Amino acid sequence: MTAAACALACVSGCELDGIRPGADSVLAVFSDITPEEAAAWSIDPYDADKRYRGTLKLATYPFAGEPLYIKLFEDNIKDTDAGVRTAATRALGNHGGAEHVPLLVASLQDPDKLVRVEGARALQRVHNPVAIPPLIRAMDEAKEPEADVRSEAADALGQYADNRVIAELVKSLADPSLAVNYATLGSLRTLTGQDFGFDRVAWRKWADVTKDLFAARSAYVYPVFRRDRKFYEYLPMVPKPPNEPEGSSPAGMPPMDGR
Repeated sequence: MTAAACALACVSGCELDGIRPGADSVLAVFSDITPEEAAAWSIDPYDADKRYRGTLKLATYPFAGEPLYIKLFEDNIKDTDAGVRTAATRALGNHGGAEHVPLLVASLQDPDKLVRVEGARALQRVHNPVAIPPLIRAMDEAKEPEADVRSEAADALGQYADNRVIAELVKSLADPSLAVNYATLGSLRTLTGQDFGFDRVAWRKWADVTKDLFAARSAYVYPVFRRDRKFYEYLPMVPKPPNEPEGSSPAGMPPMDGR
């Protein structure tokens, strides 16, 4: 049995909150796909939209960290469809480990903007120093035209206590995008415990005279998805927004005292 077929079999019998498909109710319009459907759709060879939707749904399940699902995500991150690659990238960010960083790094150079954004976000959730140079590149306006990618990359760099990172983050304070500036400043605060605002000269002067740039470092916690309910999500039996619990340290990140 293939890994994809096993993944499909493993979700048999799982339940999903909300109205089940085929429900005889007006609320059926809000029904979600079942785990079985998600697994089947994620490997549909004829419908990229189903592969995208199935993969994206699987990415939200706690059980999707099992090896069979990880293999499915590893396969789908190489899909010819950009939407499927985006969903698989998110899935590996949610369930992968340090060994998946090379795959996620490759997403940073995908021709599709959304794949690159998702790649940078995924690299906020898994830790591996091999990601440092690609993230620095993704933060460079001359190499990455999309501010969304640059800001997510700047955030991801906040987990790496490396002198190269400080130098590049200070440079990034000159980025024309305010979103990038704030993400950069947030990472500088996390890594150093200092706050010189957007003053690059002050940051450089401090770095030049400071022996241990990370002595006052605080723990990096990756950002999570949260949004307010839409009007119909207040109705009975309609699933609530897929808000994530509070973030934590990236997978594979050593304890602070091990720096």
